[in-house]
Amino acid sequence: METRQERELAVYQMLDRLGIGWQRWDHPAVATIEDCYEIGRRMGVPMCKNLFLCNRTHTEFYLLMMPGEKQFKTKEVSKQIPTSRLSFAEAEYMEQYLHISPGAVSVMGLMNDTGHHVKLLIDEPLLADEYLGCHPCVNTSSIKVKMQDVIRIFLPATGHDYQVVHL
Repeated sequence: METRQERELAVYQMLDRLGIGWQRWDHPAVATIEDCYEIGRRMGVPMCKNLFLCNRTHTEFYLLMMPGEKQFKTKEVSKQIPTSRLSFAEAEYMEQYLHISPGAVSVMGLMNDTGHHVKLLIDEPLLADEYLGCHPCVNTSSIKVKMQDVIRIFLPATGHDYQVVHL
């Protein structure tokens, strides 16, 4: 019998409860988007790059979803949200708000952000994709879900909205 972490099982339970179809691929732990490219190829979907960011005073937190091949440019995003001096947030905030460890950042973590501390930013080209490849709050599995199910069902169920950005 395989052992799965509670945080991963909670994702599957929520998706099932919401009637969102999903497929899972198990794999060795991955920590970077480059490590995910082969997984995405096997899943038939480009893997999304997820960055957990904050402002300089650590009072505003953002989850940025963007195509894996794109480069993150702080200035581009900062102007659009607007906030000053975006940087990568420390792991303690990621765990506190999303119940996710570094390497497993995913939109699925928003189900744990009941206080709505994290704002979701999505690079516009992702919204045109039929499917999204992401981690189910652990980096030893990846899931494939319909992007529109994430936008129309999952996010409203978590009480989160999103802002479109252009990178």
